Amino acid sequence: MIDSLNPPTRRQLLTMIGKTGGAMALYQAMTVLGHAADSQFNGPPKLSGARPGSTVLVLGAGLAGMLAALELTKAGYKVQILEFQNRAGGRNYSVRGGDTITELGSTQQVQFAPGNYLNPGPWRIPYHHRTVLHYCKELGVELEHFAQLNHNAFIHRKDAYGGKPQRYRDLYVDFKGHVAELLSKSLNAGALDTAVTAEDKAKLFQAMREWGVLDKSMAYTKGMHVGEQRGWERAPGGGVNGAPIPGDVGTLSDTLSTKVWEQIGFYTEHVMQTTMFQPKGGMDHIGKAFAAKVGKLIRYNTKVTKIAQDDKGVSASWVDTKTGATGETHADWMVCTIPAPVLNQMDFQISETKKAAIRALPYGNSVKIGLEMKRRFWETDYAIYGGHSFTDQPIGLISYPTGNFFGDGPAVILGAYPFGIGAYMLAGMTPEKRIAAALDQGQVFHPAEYKSEFRSGATVAWSRMPWILGCCATWTEESREKHYQDLVAMEGRIVLAGEHCSYYGCWQEGALLSSLDAITRLHQRALAA
Repeated sequence: MIDSLNPPTRRQLLTMIGKTGGAMALYQAMTVLGHAADSQFNGPPKLSGARPGSTVLVLGAGLAGMLAALELTKAGYKVQILEFQNRAGGRNYSVRGGDTITELGSTQQVQFAPGNYLNPGPWRIPYHHRTVLHYCKELGVELEHFAQLNHNAFIHRKDAYGGKPQRYRDLYVDFKGHVAELLSKSLNAGALDTAVTAEDKAKLFQAMREWGVLDKSMAYTKGMHVGEQRGWERAPGGGVNGAPIPGDVGTLSDTLSTKVWEQIGFYTEHVMQTTMFQPKGGMDHIGKAFAAKVGKLIRYNTKVTKIAQDDKGVSASWVDTKTGATGETHADWMVCTIPAPVLNQMDFQISETKKAAIRALPYGNSVKIGLEMKRRFWETDYAIYGGHSFTDQPIGLISYPTGNFFGDGPAVILGAYPFGIGAYMLAGMTPEKRIAAALDQGQVFHPAEYKSEFRSGATVAWSRMPWILGCCATWTEESREKHYQDLVAMEGRIVLAGEHCSYYGCWQEGALLSSLDAITRLHQRALAA
């Protein structure tokens, strides 16, 4: 219990919320307490006047690295980028038919039909990620709406409703109806008289009746008023039998067994609210747009093996992964965006405190599985257009594609997107077994269609991607307090950037914000040198 005379500190409160409610509840609480807020972006940096001939070496051609190169070039620096892969974009990544996915221990050939794709990394852009949106506009990336919340999608829990999925709409209405009824009973019994005024009590009664769709006796029961929110056993029609018939409501016990409040909380998280966007045709159009500006600066297939610096400049030793050739690139300054799990394994001439910060930063795992179906049966047979269906099975959720609604031909469902235990369970399988597991588990939502309509699949387990070895940085409040400033501090002529160097971890916004901050400090240091 919480001692009212000695209330918990913010850290204690967040720890309790995290233990009891999980990551979703923790992030929601952090938002309320001001730890997760709108983007700090106020426009592109105003950098100018670089010393003639000044050079910057950027390690990594993800979004953070390419943004650094773009803005530093505008400021007058000569920039080169070294990139491990044969493409730009990093986790800003889409896979299409004909692509090859190379993980540790496996290779996949993607068989998707033309026009279809899977975004293994980022796949949606919240409305308040102003840095991403700014550069999409500047670089000419066409965006479209991303359907986030769909009341007609499903929630499934093995121990609720006999394992039968329920529409989110039904559970949401049942939950608020039962909560409203319980509160109205407490108000009637006088249990809250010391907490509310008579005027507020009257307003609460009105609110519970309207919000909770309670009947005249303040009970949540089957009826026309509930049907208008929850839906119908027989929908409204025309003619003689046009009158709708309301469906039965779920009991309080059944409703609670679904833990629907987790999804309600999920959709009210600041970064999960419903105005979201996606690049039309695949998330990698952002990376391609950056590469169109700075691609001539990138040396691909270049694995950095050593990073060194002295009071005159920096150097990166590397090996060409195609030819085996080795080399060393020199510059005056460096922006390093190499992910921490890889950087931790390198010969890196940096202080012990920064090395400790890099070591202290594990990356969480995630798996995505794209399932290409022969037709859009979720639309035609279930009236589901975008949004997500959630399950307590290892796959975590499935997500229905936004875009090309009502289209004919094949389309790709996101058949899994777990973190934590579910992600490691799937990552431990071969790609073929992952796809089979996603089909087995996902058919709980669409039993007649899921396997019969399956055409092809592709999957990415981020812990098995050799150039990152994880999905994204997983700071704790304790590790951030101890190591974050050491990680982001400019040391000598080197500064780090990437989502791991931000308070917006696991989002492209964090990568871009950290890059802007890093190059601003680098520019100031360079002018003062």
